[in-house]
Amino acid sequence: MASTYNLNSTFKLNSGYEIPRLGFGVYQTPPNATKDACLEAFKAGYRHIDSAAAYRNEAGVGQAIRESGIPRSEVYFTSKIPAGVVRGGYEATKEQIETSLKTAEVDYFDLMLLHAPYGGSAARKGAWKALVEAAEEGKLRSIGISNYGIHHLDELEQHMAELKSERGNGGVISVGQYEIHPWCARNDVVDWFAKRNIACEAYSPVVQGQRWGEKTLVKLAEKHSKTEAQVLLRWSLQKGLVPLPKSVTPSRIKENADLYNFELSKEEMAELETNEYSPVCWDPLTSPLDN
Repeated sequence: MASTYNLNSTFKLNSGYEIPRLGFGVYQTPPNATKDACLEAFKAGYRHIDSAAAYRNEAGVGQAIRESGIPRSEVYFTSKIPAGVVRGGYEATKEQIETSLKTAEVDYFDLMLLHAPYGGSAARKGAWKALVEAAEEGKLRSIGISNYGIHHLDELEQHMAELKSERGNGGVISVGQYEIHPWCARNDVVDWFAKRNIACEAYSPVVQGQRWGEKTLVKLAEKHSKTEAQVLLRWSLQKGLVPLPKSVTPSRIKENADLYNFELSKEEMAELETNEYSPVCWDPLTSPLDN
């Protein structure tokens, strides 16, 4: 139950590894600020950092892990293959995995995602194959995707079946990452994942602050003596998601992890969620299969 969650709670992935249910995002965190932000996150108790090659701050995360004194095995480090690289398919993705490992100065990533479903079917299959091979080689512990629409996910299952037939292993989807919040709930994706035991991560879980002042959100924050951000993050946790809040402000980094001494009722959860489809970031989910 959500009420039993704490900062050390994890989700058992299809790969067999466990992922912390709360992550710390470094999207748009400047490279020179990333190390300090991650060190503050570690002090606050986070053990899950979400980066990407496109963010250009993998090195800062790696440096923070080394300087923290926390054993590498206790930090969950995610990166992503850029959309442009996915378009290049198998060889480009293989090369990017090596580049990211060298940039971050780590021996493995806990999770590597394909950042977006661009490039067409053959490119997506090739990129996935490269992830599967890297996982077999121990360079990646778990693999997954980000921003795939249902049509892309259905296609990926076909690719996995084909690769299993062709080479004996088609890989397993452990994680999917999406913009999810009460104004973009993506229940179709969440349900697709739940049926397959795939962890669903939520980026921009506090809507980049664009919904501060919404009547229901303010009411719940006042009722529970919490910030609006904390209410949104608690909503995400209770939906079974893995939220990825980001900040470079030490007080907010700590505040965003203070989510375990209150709970939203079923009625409050339903009241907060809307029928809107209002993403505040990019939306690759809507791209056609041949894009």
